[in-house]
Amino acid sequence: MSRVHNFNAGPAALPLPVLELAQQELCDYRGTGMSIMEHSHRGKAYDEVHAAAIALTRELLGFGDSHEVLLLQGGASLQFAMLPMNFLPAGASADYVLTGGWSEKAFEEAKRVGTARVAATTCEDGRYRRIPKQSELALDPKAAYVHITTNNTLFGTQWHYVPETGELPLVADMSSDFLWKPIDVSRYALIYAGAQKNVGPSGLAVVIVKKSWLDKARTDIPTILRYATHAKNASLYNTPNTWGIYIMRNVLEHVKREGGLPAVERANRKKADTLYAAIDAAPDFFRCPVERDSRSTMNVGFRLPTEELEAAFVKQATERGMIGLKGHRSTGGIRASIYNAVPLASVEALVAFMGEFHKAHG
Repeated sequence: MSRVHNFNAGPAALPLPVLELAQQELCDYRGTGMSIMEHSHRGKAYDEVHAAAIALTRELLGFGDSHEVLLLQGGASLQFAMLPMNFLPAGASADYVLTGGWSEKAFEEAKRVGTARVAATTCEDGRYRRIPKQSELALDPKAAYVHITTNNTLFGTQWHYVPETGELPLVADMSSDFLWKPIDVSRYALIYAGAQKNVGPSGLAVVIVKKSWLDKARTDIPTILRYATHAKNASLYNTPNTWGIYIMRNVLEHVKREGGLPAVERANRKKADTLYAAIDAAPDFFRCPVERDSRSTMNVGFRLPTEELEAAFVKQATERGMIGLKGHRSTGGIRASIYNAVPLASVEALVAFMGEFHKAHG
């Protein structure tokens, strides 16, 4: 078996031991004679998987009974609408901080549900190059909540501080950096994340919501779109994404075996430092358009002197088994997504290729 270096932005790399276990158990889950995908979501075999995924989320992040853990379908994009449907009452307004394409989409969905305003934006000439400073946040003291996107996949920026919002509930879309390091869950009223970056396959979203805030949620919306419905039913109100939750459980077990989130953070910082050092070492050839204090540890974007060189870089890298390096169509350039499951060896292979390419074309 030949494994490529997977730099895809999502769906993204999964830990090899997790994939191998899934392969081993695919047709016969632990002696039951059938796949976990064939088990009833009400049965004992799946119930143990489901409960473990929720318990491991709590354990790894270190929070107790203050917040609910929900495992929902529809990915993070559904949360763009579910969030305001539940927590943006008539006559109120929500604050959104715009730092990239996904925060823009969340803002647009909120405006379809109710009233939303831009509390800060760092868009300049159609690009986002930094995260706003605390002093730049013009928050409405009566806002229903404040929404941020902690890591911006398209533009390669990331929040490296938790904004102070006073008594206003803070909501974070953590889709592309969830579990990259320890998180103080108590700072947030609600966290949501699509699973396909660091936690599992696509089609699954993790939502962590503060119970005291959940008690204030609207009830005049469809039953299945109420967070309270899923909390009351332990995310089993309807048939969940059983395969996705099974993979998520296995990923979380793998993270625990590897030393938990502190170990994950050390590995991620090492990968990011290695790659950014290679970029900064050749400023005449490689250029990162993001301000240093806003650089993402998950999505590293950079440009070469010409688009022709960028196309050649991607082509030659692909031929060497480095997949997913072409930048998003809205940003261009090169983008290496180095999520939790991308090994340091892949980053080192990319850095070595960058050196060779620079020598040949610089």
